[in-house]
Amino acid sequence: MPPHPPKTPSLPVLPYRKPTPGRDYWVLDNALPDIEAVRERCLTKDNWVEGYPHKPESWPGLRTMPGLEPAELAHVERLVMKATGARRLWQATAPGGGTHNHHCIQVVGKDECEPRPHTDSRSLCRYAAVLYLNPQVPKDCGTSFYRQNLPGGRLGGNMVTAPHNNLVDALGTRFVPPDSFTEDVRVAHRHNRLLLYTANMLHSATGYWGSTLEDKRITAVFFWMA
Repeated sequence: MPPHPPKTPSLPVLPYRKPTPGRDYWVLDNALPDIEAVRERCLTKDNWVEGYPHKPESWPGLRTMPGLEPAELAHVERLVMKATGARRLWQATAPGGGTHNHHCIQVVGKDECEPRPHTDSRSLCRYAAVLYLNPQVPKDCGTSFYRQNLPGGRLGGNMVTAPHNNLVDALGTRFVPPDSFTEDVRVAHRHNRLLLYTANMLHSATGYWGSTLEDKRITAVFFWMA
């Protein structure tokens, strides 16, 4: 008889906490008083850094920093502190010098990426947020929260907790089967919506859109310790 194929090692099961508005995520609409000014600045920028498929990078689309003017960023941070009760927000640096791209503009088209459930590093941020800048993008291109999809149809968790720092640490591998996660909660894309969430919860863009700079999914992303 032919030998049995080797079994795929089972992944650790993460803790689960149902994503709950006001505790795990916050939807803040009409976030900036002049969101169109932010988008217009994006459309005139010429300092984009290219990712996949333009360059052999692991991240998709285009990026540029900084995303907001100081007064705009201060306004966003006041919203975040009011929503979460945090008394102070700041950016952390890893021992090796690593950081998150705080208030970075990201532009990703429909053929440049697929949903990639992940968590952000617990050592670098407690809260993350995305601000949707393009009014032309459909509501199904917002952000989704995920949980594990385990063998036999069982559902696992969605949180990375101590002593682990990120999803790779918690699962013990960077490579998992493509059906390892399933969508749990979806928050729709809406122009000038700020979606704020706890950064150690599994999340991803729900989908991408567009083929030109003017109509692609354009977001500003943020990462804070608190």
